[in-house]
Amino acid sequence: MKEIVVLSGKGGTGKTTIVASLAALAKSKVMADCDVDAADLYLLLHPVTQERQEFWSGQVAFINEEKCTQCGLCSEVCRFEAVNDFKVDPISCEGCGFCYNVCPEEAITMQENLSGHWFISETRYGPLVHARLGVAQENSGKLVAVVRQQAKLLAKKAGFDYIISDGPPGIGCPVISSLSGVNLAVIVTEPTLSGMHDLDRIIGVCHHFSLPIMVCINKYNINEDITHQIESYSLSQGIRVASKIPFDNVVTEALVQGLPVVEYSHNGVSQQIKTLWQDIARALRA
Repeated sequence: MKEIVVLSGKGGTGKTTIVASLAALAKSKVMADCDVDAADLYLLLHPVTQERQEFWSGQVAFINEEKCTQCGLCSEVCRFEAVNDFKVDPISCEGCGFCYNVCPEEAITMQENLSGHWFISETRYGPLVHARLGVAQENSGKLVAVVRQQAKLLAKKAGFDYIISDGPPGIGCPVISSLSGVNLAVIVTEPTLSGMHDLDRIIGVCHHFSLPIMVCINKYNINEDITHQIESYSLSQGIRVASKIPFDNVVTEALVQGLPVVEYSHNGVSQQIKTLWQDIARALRA
């Protein structure tokens, strides 16, 4: 069983669009949407939920009104302004526990927090494990780890060959949680200055974990000068550019129809994504 994670140093590069097409192309796989802050892979895979579980993480302060003498100390020390009228706003509370520790009447307790939910769903492309983080909940990477763990259990039980994960953007804790221990990281970038900058950052993270890397340049023809710079930089890092996908309005049309682009059209975009999957499969067999 091989695990592939598709990453991007920034949002909006087309990462999820490409993952949906890989899901349509690959056989014997489980999909995992590790972008739990803004999970949207389901919009293209149209899952039917089979299992729904709560995700509890972190703590929130709670004031016992019967014990509280309304001294106001908790409100004074709370730097997040979460205590108002001797009640705690759970959205503003960061769970630091400062108020709990300074309360002279021991009227404050720290309670476990329902941070979100995770799901196991079925799609016409195979199983999908995904999650939804609650409003204003922190994403430390723990929910990402749960999604990956469930995907591995599914793949092992069914004897699937691949896990294809849609990773979070950026380089923070959720990204690290999504890529540690995978067999291959596929980085989707775009030919812009911010795209180059963030590509450099995510490559640095992948190198830290000694992961094999492939680069895919999406919408490469909107600025071919920067595309050449990305290719040169990738080569200097010992990384091959596996695919250069052209800009084409057919991608937007496919998204409007709620379909992976490789199913909606068979033009140059689809061919490049097919080539990308062939290169991924070949690299994993090596």
